[in-house]
Order: sequence, then C-alpha cells, then structure tokens
Amino acid sequence: MRHSLFALLAMSLAIGLAAPLHAAGAAKPDTKDSTKTALPIPPERSVVTSHSVRIDGRNIAYKATAGTLLIKDDKGKPTVSMFYVAYTVDDGKSARRPVTFLFNGGPGSSSMWLHMGSVGPVRVANRGDQPIPPPPYTTVPNEYSLLDKSDLVFIDAPGTGYSRLVGDAKGKDFYGIDQDADAFAKFITAYIGANHRWNSPKFLFGESYGTTRSAVLAKRLQDQGMELNGIVLMSSILDFNVWASTGIDHAYVVNLPTEAAIAWYHNKVPNKPADLDSFIAAVRQFASTDYTLALAKGDAITPAEADRIATQLSQYTGLSTTYIKQANLRIGPSRFRKELLRDQRRTVGRLDGRFEGIDLDAAGETPDGDAASDAATGAYLAAFNQYAESELKYTSDQAYLPNNYGVINRNWDWKRQHQRFPQAPYVGGDLADAMRRNPHLKVFSANGYYDLATPFYGTEFDLGHLSLEPAIRKNIEYGFYPSGHMIYFDVDALKQVKADLARFYDEAAPRS
Repeated sequence: MRHSLFALLAMSLAIGLAAPLHAAGAAKPDTKDSTKTALPIPPERSVVTSHSVRIDGRNIAYKATAGTLLIKDDKGKPTVSMFYVAYTVDDGKSARRPVTFLFNGGPGSSSMWLHMGSVGPVRVANRGDQPIPPPPYTTVPNEYSLLDKSDLVFIDAPGTGYSRLVGDAKGKDFYGIDQDADAFAKFITAYIGANHRWNSPKFLFGESYGTTRSAVLAKRLQDQGMELNGIVLMSSILDFNVWASTGIDHAYVVNLPTEAAIAWYHNKVPNKPADLDSFIAAVRQFASTDYTLALAKGDAITPAEADRIATQLSQYTGLSTTYIKQANLRIGPSRFRKELLRDQRRTVGRLDGRFEGIDLDAAGETPDGDAASDAATGAYLAAFNQYAESELKYTSDQAYLPNNYGVINRNWDWKRQHQRFPQAPYVGGDLADAMRRNPHLKVFSANGYYDLATPFYGTEFDLGHLSLEPAIRKNIEYGFYPSGHMIYFDVDALKQVKADLARFYDEAAPRS
C-alpha cells in the first residue's frame, strides 16, 4: 500500500508537469516489455556546432555536441541509447577543465528543464512568478551560465528525451533506483573515456529526483574507482518519508517553513514581517521545538496546548485556528494549497507556491492541478525542440519526450538493494558513505523557499543527519532563494545561484 503511495506521488515530483502533456507522445518502444521482438539498435551519432556566449563580461567560445552513446550490459550487448548535449570550452587545458553531468528527476523526466532554464548557455525567457505567455517563445543567451567554470553535459534518462531502450532491454532493467544509477554510471564512464576526461575535476548536478540519483550515483561511481570533486543538489529529496500522509509527523514539521514562506508571499501572515529570512528562522525554530514536541504527544496533547499550537500555526500560515484544529494540527501540502487562498477562489502551486491556480470550485480538499507546472511546460518543450533543430542542428524521427511518467514512473522499482524496509526509500546513507570515503567531496544544496515538492527544511534535516564527522560536515554548503522548485524560473534567484555556484566550483576544483 505504501509502495503504491510513493509511486503515485512521485509522478508529480520534480519537474512534474501536467499529465496530459506527458501522456502525449508516450514512448512506444518502452512499452514492448511483454513482447519478444528486439528493439532497434541505432548507431551512435553526434552533431557538433560552434557558438559563443557572454558571461561575466567576457565572450566564451564553445562547442555544442548533441548526440547519443550506446550503453551496454555486462555481456557487451547494447541496452540503451542515451541522448546528451555537451557544452565544452577549449581553453588549452581541456583535460584538466571541470566537467559537470546534469540531469532532472521525475523519475521519468528528461533534462530539458535544467538544460533550457538553469546554467546552460541559453535559457527560456522566464517571468519569475508569472506564467510564460503563449508562443512565440523566446530563448536568450544565458549570462548566468556555469560554462565559464565547467564544461556541461546534460543527460536524458533512459526512456525520456531522445534516450531509448534498444536490443533486448526491458524497462525493469532501468526503471528503478539502483538500476537507474547503474545506467548513469555507465554513461558517465563511457563519456569520460571517449572524451579523454579522466583527469578532469568531476561534478554531478541533479534536480529533484535527480538529487536522489546523485546520492546513489556518487557512491556507485566511487565503488568503480571514479572520485568526484563536488555535487550540486537542487531542490533535494533524499528521504521519501517526507511524502508520508499519515503516521509520520516528520513530514508536517519539515513542510511548515515552506508553507509559512508561501503564506508570507501572499500576504496572509498577520502583521507580516518585512524580512522573509528572519521570519523563516523563527518558523524553523518553532517547527523543531514546540511543534515537534506537540505532535509527538499524539492524542495525549491537552486541549490548552493544542489551542496554543494552533494559534501559533495560524500566525505563521495564515490559516484559521478552527481549520488547523479540525486537521489535528497537521496541514499537509495539498490541503494547504487549497485552503490558503480559498476565500479568493484560488489555489497555490506545488512546485512554486507563488503561482495561483483556478479550480472548478472553491470547495474540496485538494487542488485540481499545479499552477506552477502549467505556467511553463509548453514554453520549455517548444523552446527545446526549436533550439535543438535550429541551433544544435539535431533532428530525429522520434518525438522528444520531456517526461514519460506513464511508462517509467508507474513501473518504477522503489526498493533498495540493501534496505530491509524499502517502502520509503532513503539515499542519504549513500551520500554520507561517499563523503566519508572521499573527505574532499563537497556538496552544495540549493533550495527554493516556495517549493512544496521538496521542502527546504526537509533537506536541511536530511543533510544534518548524515552522522558525519565535523571535518567532513563542513563540506556541505547551502543556498536559499526566493523562488520555487525550479529555482531558475526567477532570474534574480538564478543570478544568486550562479554567484554561489561560481564560488563553490572555485573551492571544489581550484584552477592552477
């Protein structure tokens, strides 16, 4: 039962985006698991183009390589053709220049979101907390690209984007936590070898479920002898207990600061403080002390204490004390999103609580959809397809799948090879093990204040409970931004992210 819960919830994680769009153009090759017909094995291909972008006041010339690599099983048989786009700078020291491997999550999402919105050399022109208008869409040179610090390789997971299963491969060979990490480890090893990058500083950059993948992948690569310099975790989820809706109070505790931030943004906080950071600091303190202790008492909590906690929750979230007490002091993200602006007949987004949605009616317990997802999905897909064809000169007779949740997520294997009770996957131990074995490995955690999909306080809790020695613990750094799950939707936040990452890369891989 819990296994099904997590599988269904994961369908809307990370880049989660409107189901009708995802279902359209679902990958037919990946649905043939029950047949005996081998899937086509296309040859590896690549298209190289030359470009330039201005970053931090200087022009940077780079090459873009859009192509595929064939990944093989232990018997040497091709199993998946993985699509990637690599941006590389020839500065005369390419063998020692950092290289970063970037991917989104889902599971079942392509890398389109990071590719077209974050640190690549071009980006979709976003509008912060406003929906992107209908076409024509605009892509612009990205002055906040990370290309001045590292080469960038955006990878589409098997069954997404242009990545396809081939030969005798079956979905079960790739659609699972450990199976997925194994495929990415093989891709990275193949790319490093083919491009002579063994001596380059190496980084992983994952968003949402991509952070789950990064934790497992870091340990997998290390087991195979490949050391990393750094990992960027954007909008993290390392412990899936944060999605539990009953029986686990931890989820309510770590969601509270995000709910408070969203209430603050929508002017629902009584006597709203001017400064968001100081307000959130107070909510964190309450969440980790009085609120945690109150929930731990369960049914034994006294009416007087319940009243006191409800009053404080109301001050932080803008919800009425009556509603909070009716919910037994436990307000999950879906209820919060429906209730906060109910008097205005509006809901708030899950991926970014700044966005407002309109449901069929103002009654009910949960929103009809996610306004934040609706705000940008069409723009990103159209922009990528246009960009790939016109700028990267890459075409395919197959549709680019921004997400393939119907096939991948519904069939995802959430069990871990070493977890006794796998219903709620936990990958923090993988990350901690990698950091202990490589005490130079640095981690940067980027978090959006308005992200209800992967709450920032949950990330703080998880990274603060890895049982690391102080000397290693200091290798973890944090960034908090006034944005949502896709932090880069907001240009000001993207600017801050770039500044923080530039410093992080200089620390993790100083240039001689």
